[in-house]
Amino acid sequence: MYIPIHYNNQDIAEVKNFLQQNSFGILINTVDNKPWGTHIPLELETDGEGNDILVGHIAKANPQWKYFNDKAQVLCIFNGPHAYISSSWYKEEEVPTWNYIAVHVYGTLIVLTEEETMASMHRLVDKYEKGSKKPISLKNLSPKTLRQVKGVVGFKVLISDIQATYKLSQTRADDHHKIISELEERSDPGSQGIAEHMKETES
Repeated sequence: MYIPIHYNNQDIAEVKNFLQQNSFGILINTVDNKPWGTHIPLELETDGEGNDILVGHIAKANPQWKYFNDKAQVLCIFNGPHAYISSSWYKEEEVPTWNYIAVHVYGTLIVLTEEETMASMHRLVDKYEKGSKKPISLKNLSPKTLRQVKGVVGFKVLISDIQATYKLSQTRADDHHKIISELEERSDPGSQGIAEHMKETES
């Protein structure tokens, strides 16, 4: 993706943490010569050889999986907070803009076996059930219920490239305090999230 130099985040540890915290992404490949996207959890993991991978699954009813050819190239998009930035917050006249965080992950897709898919689903559920009042485990579900795994296709994406845009008014350092203050007065999560990230860049 196009990333102006001021917004290019190459801190791989920070970007990996972002992916772990914002794992609901969009898997994109080509289906019948057209771009196709599916919104799904895509979990950042490390394989047995120490390689970074994304792991996920989609329903077999979704025709996208039929185009999961061996070593198919895919794009996975992850969005973070975003917020409108009014130029009335600047000391000098300028046009308004938008601050945001977005990460694009490119890689090669490999279909998982049914056993590997089930193992990935156990990890997925265990991760997100930790904060539940009454956490469930797939280990406690009946074989009849777990047969639903036959209705999905699991996959992993061997990551070849990660591109991260962190547009946080880096070219407006003199206006940061005002921008953060104005964003914090808004109640929407996007404005609050961008304000927090801007504060982190100053610390």
